Amino acid sequence: MTPSRPEADRPDQNVPAACDPPSAPAPPAAGVLAVVGLLVFFELTSGFLQGSIAPLLPSLQGALDISSAHLHWVVAVQFLAAAVCVPVFGRLGDLYGHRRMLRISLAFIAVGAVVVAAAPNLAVLLAGRVLLGPLAALLPLEIGLVRDRLTPKQSRRAIGLLVGALTLGGLLGSLASGVVQTLVGDVRITLGLMAALAVGCFALSYTAIPESRNRASGRMDWAGGTLLGLSLIVLLGTISQANTWGWSSPALWCGFAVAVALFAWWVRVELRGTDPLVDVRAVVGPAVSPQYAAGFTLGLVMLGGQSVIVTYLASSPEAVGYGFGMDVLSLGLCVTLPGVAAFLGASTVAPVGTRIGYRRAVLLAFTLVAAGALGLVPAWDSLVPFLTSFAVLGLGCGLALGALPTLIVEASAEDRAGSATAVYNNLKTLGGSVGGAVFATVLGFLLIDGSEAPSLAAYQVVWALTAVTALATAVLAGRTPRSLRQRAPTG
Repeated sequence: MTPSRPEADRPDQNVPAACDPPSAPAPPAAGVLAVVGLLVFFELTSGFLQGSIAPLLPSLQGALDISSAHLHWVVAVQFLAAAVCVPVFGRLGDLYGHRRMLRISLAFIAVGAVVVAAAPNLAVLLAGRVLLGPLAALLPLEIGLVRDRLTPKQSRRAIGLLVGALTLGGLLGSLASGVVQTLVGDVRITLGLMAALAVGCFALSYTAIPESRNRASGRMDWAGGTLLGLSLIVLLGTISQANTWGWSSPALWCGFAVAVALFAWWVRVELRGTDPLVDVRAVVGPAVSPQYAAGFTLGLVMLGGQSVIVTYLASSPEAVGYGFGMDVLSLGLCVTLPGVAAFLGASTVAPVGTRIGYRRAVLLAFTLVAAGALGLVPAWDSLVPFLTSFAVLGLGCGLALGALPTLIVEASAEDRAGSATAVYNNLKTLGGSVGGAVFATVLGFLLIDGSEAPSLAAYQVVWALTAVTALATAVLAGRTPRSLRQRAPTG
């Protein structure tokens, strides 16, 4: 097994890490700006396309006559496709070139966006959404490319910009799609504009982007990719049905059992294989496993918890005794606040990490998340403190979004940048699915007497659970064994 690289604990010290290869000469500044600028635009577009679908769901439901029972699959199938695409495309990028797989991903995305825009029925729409699965694979491929082509200092800054662009793109997408749909009144025109943006990104990928120079040895582990994909599809699909089937349903627990069996089979195949899709021993090693666990928590908070806050903001105090009774426009403005904070956190992670170390930046990030989530509990009836806590939570999430990929990549083998980041992305998605299911269960269990509406205590329990989980993650991320806290160069 290729030795893992040490994590970037204190990048402000100019002492080389023991396992770091000699740094490549710094590329010309103009070339760096051109390459990183294009990749940032791709990631901005990725976030835009992913964030734009939620406001358009009611219009899609009316245009294609989709039942409420089937509407959630419009979002779910893309998550399931991403669960398969991310590890496979990440490993193929390590083996055959990150630029090549980036172009292939953008081709799938362009075709998928066009199919979604032109879909005459639900089946075709879902097929197009499946083709959009590689949206989630863009970031691991881009991180692998910048790690290969740039110096460590440049790559850390680039990773922060890429993650910040993804965060900002999701925010802009959710806002812009609603505005455009309101103006044009035709969901196909709105989706057509998104498709034009996707096609433009594919064309731009043939301009100034260089190919990565280093290649992983070995072959693609198709058996491992198939087993991992099946286990994730079964697990995420089962979790998505938890609140429909009920937690006592035999079908639900059968689904979990099948997912566990497939996952155990996959681990066995990976441990025995000569060229595994995922280096399982490295993933569970003490240098990087706390960061992967932090990625799961980040998904739980960001993907699973944000909808809870939005639902609370929209709740009518006259009807249920809590909430702020916000309309759609007010909700959009309020969600913008933590989104901007997350963008700032992700974009400034390089100077923060250089000053205090990336490991401490992760500890700080989840401390902020815990403080923000806990601050929501007493601020339930006061808007300014509530939104302030929401913004603090967003800032912590953004800082974690920028720091975690850097730590994971620099603690992984040189030829596994794409696949290592892919594992992190999938754990983040899994955390979001688990968080969404657990939080929905809490809200469905603690109800107002004689009503089906969640009680105030239900929301406060969710936020307290989030705070405790984030605080535990902060402690875990700060307990990396001292023997692994070697210093990395500034680049």
